[in-house]
Amino acid sequence: MKHIKVLGSGCRNCDITANVIAQAAKEAGIDIALEKVTDVAEIMSYGVMSTPGVVIDGKLVHAGGLPAPDQVRAWVNE
Repeated sequence: MKHIKVLGSGCRNCDITANVIAQAAKEAGIDIALEKVTDVAEIMSYGVMSTPGVVIDGKLVHAGGLPAPDQVRAWVNE
């Protein structure tokens, strides 16, 4: 199971990112634990200055703007 965190203030882009990740995992048949992180201190601890950020299994893989659908599918299938 992959542990995925979406880092952000809860803005529209953060919600869209979380939904795209959940949908990609569902389509791939992969179990994930998806967590939305809104705590500024925790977000900053990953070095994210622009949200949404995406952390997979403790590793920052994206920060700022919406990730491309192909990018999300690649993360889920890794």
